[in-house]
Amino acid sequence: MESVLNKLKSTVTKVTADVTSAVMGNPVTREFDVGRHIASGGNGLAWKIFNGTKKSTKQEVAVFVFDKKLMDKYQKFEKDQIIDSLKRGVQQLTRLRHPRLLTMQHPLEESRDCLAFCTEPVCASLANVLGNWDNLPSPVPSDIKEYKLYDVETKYGLLQVSEGLSFLHSSVKMVHGNLTPENIILNKSGAWKIMGFDFYIQSTNPSEQEPKFSCKEWDPNLPSLCLPNPQYLAPEYILSVSCETASDMYSLGAITYAVFNNGKPIFEVNKQDIYKSFSRQLDQLSRLGPNTLQNIPEEVREHVKLLLNVAPAVRPDADQMTKIPFFDDVGAVTLQYFDSLFQRDNLQKSQFFKGLPKVLPKLPKRVIVQRILPCLTSEFVNPDMVPFVLPNVLLIAEECTKEEYIKLILPDLSPVFKQQEPVQILLIFLQKMDLLLTKTPPDEIKNSVLPMVYRALEAPSIQIQELCLNIIPTFANLIDYPSMKNALIPRIKSACLQTSSLAVRVNSLVCLGKILEYLDKWFVLDDILPFLQQIPSKEPAVLMGILGIYKCTFSHKKLGITKEQLAGKVLPHLIPLSIENNLNLNQFNSFISVIKEMLNRLETEHKTKLEQIHVMQEQQKSLDITNQMNIPEGTKANNQIDKVFTNLQTDILTAGSDCKENGLLKNQKKGSLTLEEKQKLAKEQEQAQKLKSQQPLKPQPHTVTAPVKQTKDLTGTLIDNMASLASQSLNRPKVPSSNSFSSVPSMGVGVGFSSPVESTKRNGLNANVGFQPSGLSMGVGTTSQNFFSSAVITNMNMLPTGNMPTYSTMSTTAAVSQPAQQNRPPDMSALDSLFGPQKPKISMNQLSQQKTNQWLNQFVPPQSASSSLPGTQMNVMGQPGFGLQGNPFFNPQNFAQPTNNMTSSSSASNDLKDLFG
Repeated sequence: MESVLNKLKSTVTKVTADVTSAVMGNPVTREFDVGRHIASGGNGLAWKIFNGTKKSTKQEVAVFVFDKKLMDKYQKFEKDQIIDSLKRGVQQLTRLRHPRLLTMQHPLEESRDCLAFCTEPVCASLANVLGNWDNLPSPVPSDIKEYKLYDVETKYGLLQVSEGLSFLHSSVKMVHGNLTPENIILNKSGAWKIMGFDFYIQSTNPSEQEPKFSCKEWDPNLPSLCLPNPQYLAPEYILSVSCETASDMYSLGAITYAVFNNGKPIFEVNKQDIYKSFSRQLDQLSRLGPNTLQNIPEEVREHVKLLLNVAPAVRPDADQMTKIPFFDDVGAVTLQYFDSLFQRDNLQKSQFFKGLPKVLPKLPKRVIVQRILPCLTSEFVNPDMVPFVLPNVLLIAEECTKEEYIKLILPDLSPVFKQQEPVQILLIFLQKMDLLLTKTPPDEIKNSVLPMVYRALEAPSIQIQELCLNIIPTFANLIDYPSMKNALIPRIKSACLQTSSLAVRVNSLVCLGKILEYLDKWFVLDDILPFLQQIPSKEPAVLMGILGIYKCTFSHKKLGITKEQLAGKVLPHLIPLSIENNLNLNQFNSFISVIKEMLNRLETEHKTKLEQIHVMQEQQKSLDITNQMNIPEGTKANNQIDKVFTNLQTDILTAGSDCKENGLLKNQKKGSLTLEEKQKLAKEQEQAQKLKSQQPLKPQPHTVTAPVKQTKDLTGTLIDNMASLASQSLNRPKVPSSNSFSSVPSMGVGVGFSSPVESTKRNGLNANVGFQPSGLSMGVGTTSQNFFSSAVITNMNMLPTGNMPTYSTMSTTAAVSQPAQQNRPPDMSALDSLFGPQKPKISMNQLSQQKTNQWLNQFVPPQSASSSLPGTQMNVMGQPGFGLQGNPFFNPQNFAQPTNNMTSSSSASNDLKDLFG
């Protein structure tokens, strides 16, 4: 690695030293910067050619340098001869101006070490291209070593040399005298230019029609740089010491032969015995056979043979050579037209540029880039020609690499991007937008290319807007997302909303639909879809465009529409549009088809969501059951008790209980548990223990009935306490019982009224018409009966009293006393008929010790022994039994519940004595 670096360093140092030593001190360096050594040219390839730039304008030039060290082997007078010969040629070139002659940029300057002058930029000499690499840097530059002449370049190059000779012979009246490959220079564009006028011969009678030229005799003693190259010199120079314009035409024939034979001249000349060599050459030329010219193209072979003729008069002149069919090649003619482009008017140029795209594919890339492209870009200064030139430039850009495009084309295109007139420029750029976005650097795209697209969307011309909207989808994938989101989409929306053209509005919707796939899902949902609802027109084409955007968004895998958007925004917008009167049947069917797809998707997604939620809820219930089984027994029992009392309180309130009874229940619930409650809790603990030992239950819907049983048991306990309170000061007389109590499985309830006044107040009745204080015993049915069931009261006995009838059911014992104003003894016949001799009387304490039942079912009739009989049982009046709610005489307001405490035990005892005797 180190050796390579050292070698590179030595090479660079050597080249720098060569340049420095060759040019240092020369006045040319004051105005020009000298670059690297690129080629060699001139007589004997004595001139080194460097690239350079002008310091003031940065204009590219070629610097020709003759190093005087090459003359070290010569004596002083010979050095002077060489210098004079070189100066003569450069000075003559400076005086001549023609497109086929090398253009001078700076005249010859001499310093102590070198001669130097500047010309237009050049590539190499024809001798270098044909393989003569004398006086070239080492190693030989790759662009010269790999340079290959194409047929069109050869044809047009020879044509250019012929035109140059025609200018010299006809206009200047001079003979070049040393036309060789060394003196033909290929400029940067590939054009062949003539130089090397060291041995030119001016006509002695330029005013006459037939010019005469004096020729010097060949002097072999002169230095080689003071003599022309004999290999391309006409025989008459040596043999007859004469020359004329035809002598240059012989040199042209020899150059043509060398070009088609890889630089090999037609004859090898021995400079030591030049006369003998030319004599032998003369014989060969007179017998020139087809084998010698076999490498020359057939269409020019005869002309070359004429050019190499021994007799000067037979040779074609320069004007004749420019008109031979060989130069009618389409490529050569195209290149020739470009060289004369500055002489044409706009109409001729426009016609030529229109046909150029058909010719460009037939030309080599290097020829197009070197010769045609500079001519095309030079026309950008003429705005009227830009629409004709621009398609050709973009066609060339397609064939160039990205680096070539950036280096050769983009600098000239950048000003054109900003041109707004004529409008065809914008249309052409839009058609080639994919090319521009592919090869243009991102910064230039952002600064030049995309602003041009934005201008097109905002242009007043409807045609430009339509074209722009149609073309944008073709290169949308090449636009960066921020530019598309923040600049392009808003302008498309604005064009859609603000335009008065239906075509622009429809094309805007179509454009949006085509570029949806390059957008973000949420940007489409939040920005594009709401925009559709803002479009004012209802034409069928616009509606179908809206439908298309909805459908593309809905069906695209990347985008999609959420069910919330479908239900809340999309469907409410689409359904009214679907019934617009302007739509035909097919368009309506399209709307309905999309709406159905959306509804199906909405149904499927939401049903799936609800099913998942349901499954999760069922799983949660299963987990709750498992957790309940793991709760400690005391906590579980307390939760059940709370649930039972809560349900009991609700049921009592529903049944119409008053606030006092609710207060009793609350106080009882807050008190300590009774023995029966503790027994129930123990049983529940045992059941829970059994549940724990069982297999885990699978989550299934079920109905919990445990709270009903708990309600029954706890209510019974409540009634039990009330009965014990009422019986503390009671005697226990024997009471005859009727047959109706034998089959009653329910418990008895004792209710006492403290006084007639209280009874009257509670019942809301007049004192004259009311129930007397008494003991009221009501039987309650089994727990299986519902309070709101259709059970009827059977076997009702209605016994009259003094003021109003007294109604008693089979399960109810009521002794209604007469009012205090009537001093009549109480009639106990009803009690005698009620408690017959079939069974002994039962005391209140004995009744209270029977099995208790729910408070809620207190008004449901018990199931007597006769309840199993078929048919409806009749009361004593011969009417069917009726339920509590169906009784027309029953008013809950007149049957107030007893108070939850006894004001006086002695009053209760007196009432019972009056009742039971």
